[in-house]
Amino acid sequence: MQFVGQLTEANLNDVRKDTRSKTYWRAMRLGAIPKLVFRCVAVLMALGSIAAVSLVGVLSFAFYGAAMLLGRVRPLRDAYQFLSRAYDRFLDRIGQEVLRDSRDTPALRLMVSLSLTAMPIFAIQLVLGKPRLLLAIAFYFSLYGPKFQRSVRMFSAKHMEAHRPQGYFSEKYDKVFGRYVEFFLGYLYGDLPELGRTVHVRLHHKENGGPDDNAASSGYDRTSRLHFLWYLSDNIWTTLGFAPYVYFKARGDERNRRRMLWGMTRYFVYFGAVFLYDWRIGIVFVFVPLLCMNFIMAITSWVQHAFCDPEHPEDYFVNTVTVFDEVNFMNEGYHLCHHHRSGLHWTEMPAHLERIRDKMRESGSLVFRDLDFIQLFIELTLLRRMDVLAEKLVPWEPMNHQQRLALLANRTKPARAVSA
Repeated sequence: MQFVGQLTEANLNDVRKDTRSKTYWRAMRLGAIPKLVFRCVAVLMALGSIAAVSLVGVLSFAFYGAAMLLGRVRPLRDAYQFLSRAYDRFLDRIGQEVLRDSRDTPALRLMVSLSLTAMPIFAIQLVLGKPRLLLAIAFYFSLYGPKFQRSVRMFSAKHMEAHRPQGYFSEKYDKVFGRYVEFFLGYLYGDLPELGRTVHVRLHHKENGGPDDNAASSGYDRTSRLHFLWYLSDNIWTTLGFAPYVYFKARGDERNRRRMLWGMTRYFVYFGAVFLYDWRIGIVFVFVPLLCMNFIMAITSWVQHAFCDPEHPEDYFVNTVTVFDEVNFMNEGYHLCHHHRSGLHWTEMPAHLERIRDKMRESGSLVFRDLDFIQLFIELTLLRRMDVLAEKLVPWEPMNHQQRLALLANRTKPARAVSA
C-alpha cells in the first residue's frame, strides 16, 4: 500500500543493509509492525464501509420502491409534479440572483433540499440527545435519497464546485455561502474539507489517474472483488486526508499541505465533538456517513479510470471513461472532457466531446451507453459480466463481440503488482 509504504520507509531506511545481526532482524520486525497495524485497521474500515453502505443501501432502495408505488397513484403523482415544477421555477428565479452562473441552478436545488431536510434533522437529534430510529432513517433518506440518487447528485455538485475558484455563489453572497457544498454540507456526508478544492484539483487532475495518483486503480485487477477490497482499504487513508497530506509533503508543496492539514483538523474536531456529546449519535450520524463516503469515493475512482493501457497507465485519454446514462447529473459522465478541460462549464461538455472526438478515436478512449458509474462498478467488479459491458461499449471502429471482450480484458489488467 502506497501510504503505508511511505509511512514506514523511514523506519526501514534506518536499518543497515550490510549486516544480518540480531539488531537487523529486530529492526526489520519493528519496521513491519506499523505496516501490519495500518493494513489491519484499513481492512477493518473497508469491511465497515461495506457494512455501512449495505445498510444504507437497503433503506435507499426501499425508499425507491415506496416512491415507485406512490408514483402509480395518479393524484399523488400529479401533485408531486406540480409542486416540483413550481419549486424549479422558484429556484430558477433565486439562482438568477444568488449564483455566479445561473446554469448551476441544479446544484442550488440540491443545496436547498439538503439544508431544509438533513440539517434540521441532525439539529433536532442533537437537541433531543438520545438517538431516535425514525430520525436516523429520515437523515439517511435525506442524504442518500431513493436508489442513492441524492448522494450521486451531491458528489457531482461538490465535484463541480471544486473547480470554481470562487465557488457557486455571487460576490454578494459568497462571504456567507462560499463553497457551501464542500465546506458545510460535506460534513454531513463524512466528506473532509479540501478533498475537493485541494486533493481533487491539485492532486488528481495533476496526475490524471496515473500511477502517482493516490486514487489510481490501474495497479489492480478491476474485475477482482478481492482487489477492490484492497483498494477500498487503501482508500480510507485518502478519505481521512492522510494519503494526500503525505503526497503534498513529499513534494514540498507547502501551500496544499497546510490546506490539507487545516481541512483534516476541522473535520476531526467536528467528529470528536459529536462523539464527546453522545457516542451513539456519533456512530449513527457521523461514523456511518464517513464509511459510506469511503465506499462511494472508492467505487467512483475505481471505475472512472478503470480501462487503461497496461503499458501506459498515465495516458488519461486512454484510462478515463465516458458514460452516457439517463440522469448524468451535471454531465458527470463526460469525465474525459472534464480531464481535458477541467475548467470547462459542465453544460459545455457535450459540445467539447465533439471537438475532441478524433483524439478519442486515435487514443482508443472507451465510451459506454445506457450506463452510469455505479452500474459500471456492479457489472465490471461485483458481477463481472463483461458480456453486458461489451454490449454497452460504443466502439470507434466496427468490432464483433469477441473483439470487444478482448479489448475490455486487456484494459482491466493490472499495470503493476498489488501487494496485499
